[in-house]
Amino acid sequence: MPRRPAPGTQPPDPTLLILASLADGPKHGYAMVIDIEALAGVRLGPGTLYAALARLEGRGMIEALEASDRRRPYRLTGSGRALLEAQLAAMRELATAGLRRLTAT
Repeated sequence: MPRRPAPGTQPPDPTLLILASLADGPKHGYAMVIDIEALAGVRLGPGTLYAALARLEGRGMIEALEASDRRRPYRLTGSGRALLEAQLAAMRELATAGLRRLTAT
């Protein structure tokens, strides 16, 4: 069963979700939707997904691969991998500090 975001929280940024989904290899849009739902409990709509894909591709974070059928797969570029690593490291630092403060009180 997919995890759901905690009540009262904002869902993660679609950009981060897409980069995380592509971290283990190329995927087409529908495969990303399914993977992101399993990973984060968030179901991206087609408009949100494809707008974010276009932005990421325009920024050089992902690249479209040749389609073998109607589905076009995407993969991370080196820049996309570096951005994902930096964002996840920053999230880990924040989470660690926040959890440490919670246990100190």
